[in-house]
Amino acid sequence: MPRGQPFTALCRSSARRVVHGCADLHVHSTFSDGVYTPAEIVSLARRSGLAAVAVTDHDTLDGVAPALAAARGTDLEVIPALEITAEHDSRELHLLGYFVRTDDGPLQAALERLRAHRAGRFWEMVERLRGAGVSFAQEELASHARSGSLGRRHLAALLVQSGRAHNVQEAFARYLSDRGRVAAPKLRLPAGEAIALIVNAGGVAAWAHPAYHGTKERLAELRALGLQAVEVAYPGHRPALERELRRHAAELGLAVTGGSDCHGPGVPRRAIGASGVNAEELERLRSLAGGPPVRRCSLNPEPTTTAQPSPLAPI
Repeated sequence: MPRGQPFTALCRSSARRVVHGCADLHVHSTFSDGVYTPAEIVSLARRSGLAAVAVTDHDTLDGVAPALAAARGTDLEVIPALEITAEHDSRELHLLGYFVRTDDGPLQAALERLRAHRAGRFWEMVERLRGAGVSFAQEELASHARSGSLGRRHLAALLVQSGRAHNVQEAFARYLSDRGRVAAPKLRLPAGEAIALIVNAGGVAAWAHPAYHGTKERLAELRALGLQAVEVAYPGHRPALERELRRHAAELGLAVTGGSDCHGPGVPRRAIGASGVNAEELERLRSLAGGPPVRRCSLNPEPTTTAQPSPLAPI
């Protein structure tokens, strides 16, 4: 592999066995806002000694089939999964769905609606950037617009490439944050709707990176809507928070999940395999898949765009 290339660098850094568990259940590919293709994710997961990996792209399942194809004939399990943009109690939250049927009609229809809004939001922010004096070449825009699930990280990458920001964090701070100069509303599914879509597609619904909003009371509210698991092993979670989330999960009867939330190279603590779950935790999640249907119990059956901004990693 060529020296200095991102994939080469992470291959070297990931050539050790994973410490935190046998499965990394939170990884993003080029089908949303990740740098690695599904095939590269499979290769890196195997190099890390993982038994399983979940490609959890934002609002799309399109990366699952290529990952399954890349893993065929190996001992790595690829878990069909995704990360859905949702909201609860006027706050944005993200829901991970594991073991879902990728051909489920209602789920795919909802994801298509979310992706269409993402694309419109992307181009709206391009226009707002132009109004702020920041323009991109058409070929630069075209290279990112091919993504099936456009997000702010694509614009952040363009801002870095054009020299308008030194890194992704600065791009968000200067332009793209929820209250930034070019912010545009994001479509979010009500949490009850998103959970029902995941469960009715045979999957397991988990709250991704709950951070300090993951109180026992909020977890109980989501549990009443059908939530089955919560992400506890996560690069942004301090040990005390992870212990607290594990305690809440045990008291509420929720399974636990975990993953690196890897989007690409450059952040060792987010490398594929840096966080995850052990074999027992993975089997607990698997046992919950294909459960009874969940009634769509949201008071608002249509997605909204009014949730409060999330303090977590933007998309």
